[in-house]
Amino acid sequence: MTQLPYKVAIVGGGTAGITVAAQLAKKISPDDIVIIDPAAHHYYQPLWTLVGGGIVPKEQSARKEKDLIPRGVHFIQEAVEAFNLNRKTLTTDKNKEIVFQYLIVAPGLKLYWDQVKGLKEAIGQEGVASNYAYEYVDYTWDTIRNFKGGRAIFTHPNTPVKCGGAPQKIMYLAEEFFETVGVRNETEVIFNSANPAIFDVPKYRKTLEKVLLEKKIKTNFRTNLIEIDHKTKKATFENIDTGEIKTYVYDMIHVTPPMGPHPFIKNSELADENGWVDVDPNTLQHKQFPFVFGLGDSANLPTSKTGAAIRKQAPTVVNNLLSLINGKPLNSIYKGYTSCPIVTGRGKLILAEFDYNKEPKETFPFNQAKQRYSMYFLKKELLPRFYWHGMLKGRM
Repeated sequence: MTQLPYKVAIVGGGTAGITVAAQLAKKISPDDIVIIDPAAHHYYQPLWTLVGGGIVPKEQSARKEKDLIPRGVHFIQEAVEAFNLNRKTLTTDKNKEIVFQYLIVAPGLKLYWDQVKGLKEAIGQEGVASNYAYEYVDYTWDTIRNFKGGRAIFTHPNTPVKCGGAPQKIMYLAEEFFETVGVRNETEVIFNSANPAIFDVPKYRKTLEKVLLEKKIKTNFRTNLIEIDHKTKKATFENIDTGEIKTYVYDMIHVTPPMGPHPFIKNSELADENGWVDVDPNTLQHKQFPFVFGLGDSANLPTSKTGAAIRKQAPTVVNNLLSLINGKPLNSIYKGYTSCPIVTGRGKLILAEFDYNKEPKETFPFNQAKQRYSMYFLKKELLPRFYWHGMLKGRM
């Protein structure tokens, strides 16, 4: 079945897709726009750190997808399977062909639980937790609050991830809880990360290194989880530089799964050599197909994959798309801004904001590398409201 042609097709109804649609629907007729996404629910995923830390219920992070689609914009709740960019069409899993004039690609990324041997079988039981999925995030808090001491491991994989700070945030909350309930002295907290350091940006790295020292958290960098056996409670890691294999016995382990591009992107002409949507880092226009733009976690932008990054990317895409439609130069530039609110405890947060050059680009007139309650309040109370009622409505 062939759909009537749309002026703009948006692949992905997550943060990027809806934000762009909401902004674009203020500039052109909403009836000319379609969002294609199979999801029934939409999640504000930054809240999952606080869910896993026992601070907020996970239900606060969820809304029905159809209720968030901007008024007048079409919504096709199906999965994209393939693109035909020469014909300007895409095909869904229900064999629906959608014709478009312009394409915005923002499907996010995919969690690859199966890339760690044994993880799919282990997750959500026997002390194997993860904040990276709605169905498992409750179990993180169950695991932390029932922990009686022993070894608690937290991991960061050898792939790009959604919000690069999230794997360590839950560790700080867990360590603080262990201290509060009196089991910290009987507990070894370990952070095994494939990254070379605790954080990329030197200004924030220095503060976080002090936090690790104060909390007596052990770190092993360039260390990647490759196998987990929940029956014997053993986790096996590989040193990325030396190839050395080391197995740890754990009492709890919080796993950040490997992530990567969706197969329908990776196997398309849109992808670069690594499978990400190949766009110009400044204009966000596709390098090969000028009628295509990409943003969000699926794009090959050399910056952290966060919702805050999308907040700056979305107007760049909208402005440049409108310029293209009107035959004008693409003058809107994205400079790589991203933000990572790093929770270091209940009521404590470092607000890291930076650009492509890893240079701080801070919003507030004080040193954001310092742990502050005000920034924690911003994350817990204000940012979710800004998200639901501002960003997804095209107001910011």
